[in-house]
Amino acid sequence: MSTTAIDALTHRPDHDGETGENDESTRDRVLQIVASDGPPTSAQLARGLRLTTAAIRRHLSVLEGAGRITVHEPTACTGQPTPRGRPARRYVVTGRGQAALSNTYPELAGQALRLLEELAGREAVMAFAERRLEDLERRHVSELATAGTDLVARVQALAAGLTTDGYAATVRPILGMATVQLCQGHCPVQQVAAEFSELCEAETHTFSRLLGVHVQRLSTLAAGGHVCTTNIPIGALHVPAEGTP
Repeated sequence: MSTTAIDALTHRPDHDGETGENDESTRDRVLQIVASDGPPTSAQLARGLRLTTAAIRRHLSVLEGAGRITVHEPTACTGQPTPRGRPARRYVVTGRGQAALSNTYPELAGQALRLLEELAGREAVMAFAERRLEDLERRHVSELATAGTDLVARVQALAAGLTTDGYAATVRPILGMATVQLCQGHCPVQQVAAEFSELCEAETHTFSRLLGVHVQRLSTLAAGGHVCTTNIPIGALHVPAEGTP
């Protein structure tokens, strides 16, 4: 195994042979080395990172348990002689591990939308934004229907569904006003939406159709807000026909 990646990622050890960084940082470095110089053995990683064998095995166990690395299974057609005795376990990165290493997905999505805008205009970006939310709308329309015409109950049902989807949504009443606010603490497209606000606009339109009232987006994570906040009046309600968003 070449030492290029190990040399680049190795830092000074502290007195007990462990690195002075936290466990998560060390595991990130192990994952990077396995990806770039794999498949290494635990002994090679321990030497390269100046860790004890027990320490490196602990990190490998955590990474393997998380599905980010797996034991390399050599094929019989390598053309290399089979070593005697029990071979040392070597490790390779899994697809999940590659995803953990990569921060390119938001940039890739941004590039795709920029190309779409160049080829078909900004209206096509909006059409894409609306289309990507159709599945969410279909998935939650029946949940809101069970809440009947009680708008607060419908908003709460929507928040519960969004939380299941990973949006960390909550409902906050506004004292003294016939209004509630739907707050989302997480946005899976936050980085891309910072450039293409159509993603946020389409989401607002989806909420309006699901709830049957006009809603107003007050802040978004993409624009620098602490949460995505949607203002929802709880006065008159027009419920969509059953089965239609």
